[in-house]
Amino acid sequence: MTRVTATKFLPFTVPMLMLPGLALAEETAANSANTAWILTSTALVLFMTLPGLALFYGGLVRSKNVLSVLMQCFAIAGAVSILWLVAGYSLAFGEGNAWIGDFSKVMLADVGRDSLSGDIPESLFMLFQMTFAIITPALIIGAFAERMKFSAMLLFSSLWLMLVYVPVAHWVWGGGWLGAMGLYDFAGGTVVHITAGVAALVAALVLGPRRGFPETAMPPHNMTMTVMGAGMLWVGWFGFNGGSALAANGDAAMAMLVTHISAAAGAMLWMTMEWLKFGKPSALGAVTGMVAGLGTITPASGFVGPGGALIIGVLAGFVCFNATMYIKRVLKIDDSLDVFPVHGVGGILGTLLAGVFSSTGLGVFSGYGFADGITGMGGQFYVQLVGVLATIVFTAVVTFAILKVVDAMLGLRVSEEQEVEGLDIRLHEERGYDLH
Repeated sequence: MTRVTATKFLPFTVPMLMLPGLALAEETAANSANTAWILTSTALVLFMTLPGLALFYGGLVRSKNVLSVLMQCFAIAGAVSILWLVAGYSLAFGEGNAWIGDFSKVMLADVGRDSLSGDIPESLFMLFQMTFAIITPALIIGAFAERMKFSAMLLFSSLWLMLVYVPVAHWVWGGGWLGAMGLYDFAGGTVVHITAGVAALVAALVLGPRRGFPETAMPPHNMTMTVMGAGMLWVGWFGFNGGSALAANGDAAMAMLVTHISAAAGAMLWMTMEWLKFGKPSALGAVTGMVAGLGTITPASGFVGPGGALIIGVLAGFVCFNATMYIKRVLKIDDSLDVFPVHGVGGILGTLLAGVFSSTGLGVFSGYGFADGITGMGGQFYVQLVGVLATIVFTAVVTFAILKVVDAMLGLRVSEEQEVEGLDIRLHEERGYDLH
């Protein structure tokens, strides 16, 4: 999903001298097929957050907090959209240096309706990237659900976008140092899932557990809502990964295929493990495994084939299932909606496996990356490992600092009385359900 700037000036050639208007029009015209596909993908990715993620998370919390989660998703969509327009896009995809972009694109300066990024309108490229910027901080909501102040959530999400997401996006996709190293991250293993997952773990540790955790059972209040949201995420992810090809071509088609295969494998593996361990399969397990499969294939989706995707999905279900059990039952960390073990661990696993199954020398499991098979795997895996470690350390340190600043300014957590009564009525003066 690396940004490509359109050529604006061409050397004068004989054909151009003969037909200057025709030659220039052909060079600067947007590709209609690619533009149509990215328009569709942009809508699909926004659909993942609103309403997909909102419903998925909303059903998982207790009924007294359902509106607070929906409100957080909507508020983040609004705040991030404005910040992305003002400076986020420019700092992520402006020329800048290896670490951060510049201010050349602030408020989309010099970006008109005919400006191109590659062969699609730059305004569309900016909007597509905006939908990624929206869903990433929205994912973190699951870590502090049911206990963070709304004002603190807004300030934290805004600062986190500019200080964590934007720099990492530039490192990987905007011409930064990780992209220059050759990191394989097709659609957001590092930029989206590792950053969100690590930030979620830090937030859960800083805020502490919900009142009564882990002694008091806190089951999802509406699994129908959650399954509906999960279905929307599955469909929307075709735009997330397929759209990252930035073209309507075979790369997009293969990315969509491997995305689907990994999601299916993750869902079935998680469901099977739950069945064996607890005696019954659950809808919650199936949809969580699906999300794990989707998150894990994301960085590799443009570089692996169906065989590699099948293995990645199976490993996603197995590893993320056990990570969830370990985080909740052994470490007793209240990452409320399992953001780190699903997205963080999945993003790490997928980014590393992209350096394995992208090899063209693995037979039926071959991918579309480096061509020298096993001999080149070590080098690519090293690059992937550097990207993972750098993203983890940077995200953890900066997220911790942001949380401490927000806590000093506003306080992070609602009072015990507010938490017991529920955030819907105490913070928003509304109820998710009024059956009287």
